[in-house]
Amino acid sequence: MMNYIWAGIILLSVIYSFLTGGCAAITNAVMDGAKNALALIAATAGMMCFWSGIMKIAHEGGITEMAARVFAPIFRRLFPDYAQDKDVCSAVSMNISANLLGLGNAATPLGLEAMRLMSRRLNSDSASNSMVMFVILNTASIQLVPTTVAVLRSESGSSDPMGIIVNVWLCSAAALAVGITLAKLFESR
Repeated sequence: MMNYIWAGIILLSVIYSFLTGGCAAITNAVMDGAKNALALIAATAGMMCFWSGIMKIAHEGGITEMAARVFAPIFRRLFPDYAQDKDVCSAVSMNISANLLGLGNAATPLGLEAMRLMSRRLNSDSASNSMVMFVILNTASIQLVPTTVAVLRSESGSSDPMGIIVNVWLCSAAALAVGITLAKLFESR
């Protein structure tokens, strides 16, 4: 449905620009948008590659297994179905670590791997309570260092790219608390 709405808005905009002689403005906006998109990709690609590499080194060096042991008491309560599964705990630890560093894009493949590992034991197409809890944790994305947002703010000319850190902590903690509470209240037994 939304695709039809967006298509309609675009079509009406193009028709209006032809009727009012604004075709040059649309052309300039498209070219500026493409240029800005490429600059944004270049700015974030390096940061994403660096942190993805760091996460791979952490995994190969056993740091994620250590993190899984540190997080074990929390995992037992949040993911009771997988608390003893070393592979799942390691994958979830990597995802949570990437999110703590504010690396949402680098955390995505790690989250997909964790979910794949969780789903291998299911005999149905439905998500388990632990899988739902993982999606909530991933969505709340509690961040100690909002790296991606800081890079975007810096690229946009912010004089204090990390000036939002306290707000990010408060919003992430609130989202996490509400998400976990609601998931525990509504989880199917």
